[in-house]
Amino acid sequence: MRAIGRDPIFIERGEGARLIDVDGGVYVDWVMSWGPLIAGHAHPDVVDAVTAAAAAGTSFGAPTEAEVDLAAAVVDRVPSAEMMRMTSSGTEASMSAIRLARAVTGRDKIVKFAGAYHGHVDGLLADAGSGLATQGIPASPGVTAAQAADTVVVPWNAPLSEIEAAAVICEAYPANMGLVPPEAAFLRELRDYADRTGALLIFDEVITGFRVARGGAQEREGVMPDLTVLGKIIGGGLPAAAYAGRRELMERIAPAGDVYQAGTLSGNPLATAAGLATLELLDDDAYAALDRTTRMLAEGLAEATRDAGVPASVAWTTGLLTLFFAERPPRTYEEAKACDLEAHAAFCRGMLDHGIYLPPSQFEAWFPSLVHGDEDVERTLEAARAVLGSL
Repeated sequence: MRAIGRDPIFIERGEGARLIDVDGGVYVDWVMSWGPLIAGHAHPDVVDAVTAAAAAGTSFGAPTEAEVDLAAAVVDRVPSAEMMRMTSSGTEASMSAIRLARAVTGRDKIVKFAGAYHGHVDGLLADAGSGLATQGIPASPGVTAAQAADTVVVPWNAPLSEIEAAAVICEAYPANMGLVPPEAAFLRELRDYADRTGALLIFDEVITGFRVARGGAQEREGVMPDLTVLGKIIGGGLPAAAYAGRRELMERIAPAGDVYQAGTLSGNPLATAAGLATLELLDDDAYAALDRTTRMLAEGLAEATRDAGVPASVAWTTGLLTLFFAERPPRTYEEAKACDLEAHAAFCRGMLDHGIYLPPSQFEAWFPSLVHGDEDVERTLEAARAVLGSL
């Protein structure tokens, strides 16, 4: 909220596509807890599943049938997944996938892309100092130079130099610099690069997993990573994440193998119940409805910016969109940073005044859900037309 010159809004409750703050303000919510709530706030099926699970016990420190059911559901949906290990957060899942890649390859360096976020793993909080591939430097106090030194940061949508790395990790559809999709064949080029150099390809599908398609971005693009990081929707609004991949890789994880990872509350009964209940709602009809809602919103926003004469553009895919205050959607993080941030801040402040809750950052995506209807879209577009007209 500081980025748009506002104090935070404190939330009392959520209902469907609405947020209600502690002062009684009601908002159409396009943030949806930053993505997990694809079924909306307090969906009855999810609430019932969590309530039933809680009544049977909240944590056991031992295997449960629901963990196996959730793993089976993930393997059924995600094309590259043969086995899965649960964690409690996307950060843990990214960290664990990278540790596994280093163990499998015997290498240290990780290639990541400027503007990509993979949780607050120390080594991945490095950013590029130039447009060329460069050794990472710490981007946060508390991250040591040694931790950042093994991270090589390169521009998104640009060819990679030959590097002997343990892994290349990417958001398959980056959504932490705003939504900046891969250019045609870029993910295929990453797959070829990994095969050629002996690195593992890791797709971070914390955001895109179960959102842009039943099997995530890898299903849409037809490109199979070696490992996939999952989060957000997999927990249905409760803390849960996972990493998944080919059997021979995942069997290196302890106790089956020698690569350690554990978590007391990972795969706890409440999170697995919420995740399973959410995944059961995501059938073909659900994705068709989600695509329609996103398309209506994206096309309406593009028309509103044209009518207002405001230099802006919309990037979108099923379940995700970003309104960039730039004449064309960015291709890289550098282009995203060049957007008119003051115009974005003014737009967000105006939309809040009209009861529309948006990500208060140019570098985040909007998250349409299954409970956003035509009325929510039209109310949002009506507000956007008014606010854009005042910029």
